[in-house]
Amino acid sequence: MNESITQIKDATANPAPLGLLGFGLTTVLLNFHNAGFYEMNSMILAMGLCYGGTAQVIAGMMEWKKGNTFATTAFISYGFFWLSLVALVLLPKIVPAVAATNETALAVYLSLWGLFTAVMFLGTFRLNRALQFVFGSLTVLFFLLAWGDFTAAGPDFKHFTGYEGLVCGFSAIYAGLAQVLNELYGKTILPLGPVKK
Repeated sequence: MNESITQIKDATANPAPLGLLGFGLTTVLLNFHNAGFYEMNSMILAMGLCYGGTAQVIAGMMEWKKGNTFATTAFISYGFFWLSLVALVLLPKIVPAVAATNETALAVYLSLWGLFTAVMFLGTFRLNRALQFVFGSLTVLFFLLAWGDFTAAGPDFKHFTGYEGLVCGFSAIYAGLAQVLNELYGKTILPLGPVKK
């Protein structure tokens, strides 16, 4: 009896760079605002809707197709984080009956995202050093932002938090671009620091 074995090869593209870049670029632009370089504006909200939000959700759905639970959870969650953040800004302006979120409520919102990110950070110890840095610095960022809202910290603390957010955002951009270049050249152009599993 002849048995034939069929192997299915996944030939789809790696969606992780899209998700990392969507997160990274949007985070950098928001944190230039937090660091005091410019006011909250439509550019930040548009990036939150389109690249930080929608593109990350798409990347997460593509990761689901690849069977990657960690990346699916991360990209879809952070994509909807950006969409919810934009909604927090816009809803009170669009629907007069909806009250703007006060600082205490925003601190709770950011703390929960910090807790989620801290647990996801533990998962990066099975991935690579670059993602460990992204998720570690993002955990710190969420808790700094939450603390700033909870204590009604002054502009100096907010500016400091913005600079930490810039480090986090640029680290995600690095991780995304490194994957693109390393894949294109078939060798390590920008190291990601793989870990032994």
